Amino acid sequence: MGIKLGEADTIVFTEGNIFVRVGETVRDKDVYLVQPIGLYPNKEFVEILFWMDAFKRASANSVTAIIPYFGYAKGDKKDEPRVSIRARVCAECIELAGADRIVTMDLHSPQIQGFFKKPVDHLYALPVLCEYIKSLGLENLIVVSPDAGFTKQARKFASYLGVPVAIGDKTRTGHDEQAEVLEILGDVNGRNVLVVDDFSITGGTLTTLAEELKRRGAGRILVTLSHILLNEQALAKIAESPIEMVIGTDTVYNPYIKGANKIKIVSVAPLFAEAIDRIHKRESVSPLFSAVPKKVVDYNGVLK
Repeated sequence: MGIKLGEADTIVFTEGNIFVRVGETVRDKDVYLVQPIGLYPNKEFVEILFWMDAFKRASANSVTAIIPYFGYAKGDKKDEPRVSIRARVCAECIELAGADRIVTMDLHSPQIQGFFKKPVDHLYALPVLCEYIKSLGLENLIVVSPDAGFTKQARKFASYLGVPVAIGDKTRTGHDEQAEVLEILGDVNGRNVLVVDDFSITGGTLTTLAEELKRRGAGRILVTLSHILLNEQALAKIAESPIEMVIGTDTVYNPYIKGANKIKIVSVAPLFAEAIDRIHKRESVSPLFSAVPKKVVDYNGVLK
């Protein structure tokens, strides 16, 4: 955006207590706080709440929470007795702490927007990721969804790229992050495959799916993830798997991927910058939902 980053301090004391302080006047200013709820969700979520409160108490005109990755998004429903709808709790807390608007990317479930009473701008990584895929010049490509739940979004990837789609039949019996791929609906024999998903933590589904795709005669296997949450064990699995490359965005700071040969990061920072600029100028954000702005292309030279 070509502007100076605001001055701020965050201190985490030895027992885990968090202290935040605004380092300059924000009276009557429109503030945009950038903080994903990522690899350290509890700390980062609480930090967002404290920042909202600090800005409001410092008489900011408005506070917009830029949350590139909304970490508790998987807790979007009450699908068994005596459980919390965690995404709703987080949404309500962020609003009560003082957020006037929320900007995020690729929520695990779009209905989470309804948990907020304040406006939510929901950006998509799809155009940015697809433009990078196009630059690779892959022929005879097919898009594969790892499960039925991501099929609708997988079809959008397929439509953008002009290729067919196949669907993985995945089951998960508990909360242990272990899933089993039972079947693949669609013919992948002799085709290059693009597996699409919003995020992965353990890499278990991706590697199991990749092995099954290879067994069924697939050619090159690439993966796109909106959010890279892969840990060291997951990266080791991917390194030994048939997956050729994992393309993701920089919505989450992940120190584990440094030096990982199979990981390619495409930045969405300019996309969020464009959204902030449009919000500040009271312009529509919806044009960013389906097209890649020139700023994104220039920032990620590979997309040229």
